[in-house]
Amino acid sequence: MGMSYRRYLAGARVYGCLSCRTHLTTIHSMISRAFNGQHGRAYLFEDVVNVIEGEPNDRQMTTGNHTVRDIYCCKCKTILGWKYEKAYEQSQKYKEGKYILERNLLVDVQ
Repeated sequence: MGMSYRRYLAGARVYGCLSCRTHLTTIHSMISRAFNGQHGRAYLFEDVVNVIEGEPNDRQMTTGNHTVRDIYCCKCKTILGWKYEKAYEQSQKYKEGKYILERNLLVDVQ
């Protein structure tokens, strides 16, 4: 296995991992602030970098049944949220391929 390289992001506001400050996403990728995670407030993002995706599993959430993958920081392995793989409710299909990051696990790095 070779070395892994992390991507560094630029912009007005870059969110990073609270534990190690690895860049994850920017304010421009944010879709919504109106989400809840397992530990409080969470944000929905279009794109996230420098994460490792776990195995898919089905979860019953407040908005219905979804297939999701937990996502982890590629450097320190802290769990950060999840990625929506599949939404079973038609009204929730917009979440497919999007990421939830928990606010209290993020830090502003720029």
